[in-house]
Amino acid sequence: MGSVEGGVTGFALLGRLAERWSPTRFGDLPPAVVEVARHCALDWFGCALAGSREPLAVLLRDELDEGAATVVGLDRTASPRTAALVNGAAGHALDFDDTHTLLSGHPTAPVLPAALGLGEELDASGEDLLTAFVVGVEVECRVGALLAPGHYRAGWHATGTVGTLGAAAACARLLGLDGQRTTHALALAATQAAGLKASFGTMAKPLHAGKAATDGLLAARLAGRGFTGNPGVLEAPQGLAAAAGGADPDPSRLDRLEDRWTILDTLFKHHAACYLTHASINAALALGVAPDEVQQVDVHVARDSLQVCDISEPATGLEGKFSLRATTAMALLGDETTDMAAYSDARMAAPDLLAMRDRVRVVPEDERPGTRSRVVVTTTDGRTLEAEDDTGRPAADLALQWERLSAKFRGLAAPVVGEEGADRLRQAVAEAAPARTLGKLARP
Repeated sequence: MGSVEGGVTGFALLGRLAERWSPTRFGDLPPAVVEVARHCALDWFGCALAGSREPLAVLLRDELDEGAATVVGLDRTASPRTAALVNGAAGHALDFDDTHTLLSGHPTAPVLPAALGLGEELDASGEDLLTAFVVGVEVECRVGALLAPGHYRAGWHATGTVGTLGAAAACARLLGLDGQRTTHALALAATQAAGLKASFGTMAKPLHAGKAATDGLLAARLAGRGFTGNPGVLEAPQGLAAAAGGADPDPSRLDRLEDRWTILDTLFKHHAACYLTHASINAALALGVAPDEVQQVDVHVARDSLQVCDISEPATGLEGKFSLRATTAMALLGDETTDMAAYSDARMAAPDLLAMRDRVRVVPEDERPGTRSRVVVTTTDGRTLEAEDDTGRPAADLALQWERLSAKFRGLAAPVVGEEGADRLRQAVAEAAPARTLGKLARP
């Protein structure tokens, strides 16, 4: 590894990422990458529009300042940084947005709101916006791979930490920063990285995405003006990897990802809960057992899942999204787990849900992948029923995925912008409309 000009150390992981991705142009993107980027954008806009009505988004609006950037779901604007903060939090408010196993987090939530806010100010074309977004996702997924698995296991929420670097990379691309200044943007993002998994189930979790978006945008702006950071901050002693994971990042992981477009591995949610509950929900649904036949339920999951979604007795709907016991019980009771309204405080306290939830036992397994779950039901007449599901495989049929995401988008967006407004925004995303057009269509 060589040094980066203007750096403090001889380390070069951030410099390597910057040099690789800062020159990316729209013409460099394979058609499938462009298509999945559109899918991510459509899914995010739907989640952000619906999330804009959540209490946390309403509270954040008290911090709005003056500017021309869209605040999704609101008929007023703010500065790009403030819009990125509010939109980033709104897009993750429902925990219904996309996810990625390489990142161990939500790739679009911190990156697109930062790129959209800056893109509106710069009057960026749709192609430039999509290119910047892809660059942000590619960088954050590679940083996620460098820090895995220690970073996430130590308690850091990668959407908030690593997502800051993704947002910075996207904004640096929009600003046209060269490799050296992009390196400093990433370094400035890394030193701001924050977000604790102990906050899961509270308003603070979506705040992580908003902070990552606005801090990444700030990092890119500062780097564009000549503000510097330590290019070795990722792998240096007392750098991000050491302080927030404890392991030295292995550069060979970048080698293995050299010819791969990681955005193609994005996973989309169709249940409005933590993604690590989805395989258990699907397996429970596949059993087709009547609720009154259920004696006991064993949910076999990866041991690491217990650090994320093992709230055993959720008191609120938000906590319920992070409860393997509650979400599995909801599936067995026939609740519409794809409906965000299903996860309410009242539902978590309902007698039938409490009774079913208390029959569910979570069984952690060391070798089980995080996206794979096995549900075993013992019935009241002594039978044993079981089903297994794996939600870690990206869709092979992108046309079908677009249709499924379009249906999800309409359900989320139409209550905010109306049926016609939702269709116009969907079409604009499909056509890669300019940033300002997308922004205007995301307002009521």
